[in-house]
Amino acid sequence: MQLKYKIVTLSVLPLIASVLIICVLVFAQSRKLEEEQARLVESSIMAAKKAELKNYLELALSLIAPLYQSGRDDEAARQDALRMLSRANFGLDGYFFVYDSHGKNLMHPRQANLVGRELIGMKDKNGLPVIQALLKSAKSGDGFQLYTWEKPSTGQVTDKLSYVVMLDRWGWMLGTGIYIDDVEVATSKSRQEVADGVLTTVLAIASVALIAVLVVFSGGLMLNFSEHRLADRKLSALNQRIVRLQEEERSRVSRELHDGISQQLVSIKFQFELAGLELEKGMPRGLENLKAGTARLGEAIGEIRRISHDLRPSLLDTLGLSPAILQLVRDFEQRTGIRTQFEQGLDDTQVGGEVAVTLYRIIQEALGNIERHSRASAAIISLSCSRGGVALRVEDNGVGFDPGLMERSQGIGLRNIRERVDHHRGTFTLSSSSGRTELQVGIPLDA
Repeated sequence: MQLKYKIVTLSVLPLIASVLIICVLVFAQSRKLEEEQARLVESSIMAAKKAELKNYLELALSLIAPLYQSGRDDEAARQDALRMLSRANFGLDGYFFVYDSHGKNLMHPRQANLVGRELIGMKDKNGLPVIQALLKSAKSGDGFQLYTWEKPSTGQVTDKLSYVVMLDRWGWMLGTGIYIDDVEVATSKSRQEVADGVLTTVLAIASVALIAVLVVFSGGLMLNFSEHRLADRKLSALNQRIVRLQEEERSRVSRELHDGISQQLVSIKFQFELAGLELEKGMPRGLENLKAGTARLGEAIGEIRRISHDLRPSLLDTLGLSPAILQLVRDFEQRTGIRTQFEQGLDDTQVGGEVAVTLYRIIQEALGNIERHSRASAAIISLSCSRGGVALRVEDNGVGFDPGLMERSQGIGLRNIRERVDHHRGTFTLSSSSGRTELQVGIPLDA
């Protein structure tokens, strides 16, 4: 995967993961809230229905109160009470029912087939013995009982909440009930409202996340485009600089060959031709000119070796870094007359080939700067181990300069040194004042 796609992926994936985690948490909390709200709705509705049932039953008791409180226990009074209760209805499915203490139905205005039957063992669809549960609830004083019963208006068996009381003197259980299928509708509606709210919230989160992803993606594309343009400009500048450096190096080698070796070889050619003519004529100076030409040929060969050594020191490949630097220092002293001390505190086996070439080129560039600009009389080159790396120090006693101005100039000497050090992820410092200039380089060996 390319770096730009890695960056976009690392930016988008955590955002998507966060949104997914948030959605999961929202769903989990919504389920909890949905159940809590459904229980709250159900409990509030049931509390209202219980209060409503108590009111209805109090109304029924007030209807038969004159008969019951009169002290009459005859059959006629009881039948009058049953007729009054059978006519007292409320709503579409609201009615009163009466059972004796043994579970026999005495009055049921909506299901006449039950009247006179012993129903003590009758069970609802959930296996609950309904009449036994109603009698137990009435005798315990609570009075409320939940069970399933056929709804008159629809003929469907549904949940019903009843409230019953005992009329002990007559041995009756008087009760009424409300079908609570509307509770299920209300709780389902409550759950649906919560689910709709959660869905709206999740869609909002997803929309925000999508917008954020698009913003991140667009920002990544714009950043990638700008970085591409910047990289293209840097690459173009680097290519131009490489071409310029190649041309400068070729020009330097060409000047040295033309102004040095070429002139010497032409002079040697003329001297050999003169020596040949003189030897043909038997003149005694012919042998001297031949010897002088041979000596100058040796100088030309030495110049060729110097140019070759500048391009690629053979000692660096054959004997190692220290001998190559020592030879470089000797040639520098002979050429410039500047006393140069080389302090070696490094084992060549510790330095790899690429690092050795880098150190050699840095020293070569530094000595070239000392020769051209410093007007120094002495220099010190120190090479040692330091914290798992190589430490190089080049110092001279020249006139000094302003390092800031030099780094902002168009010269390539210090820039080449810095780029070589940066290639190895090393450190580079330069300090200078009148009478002392010091260059320090640190290169880690594991880089």
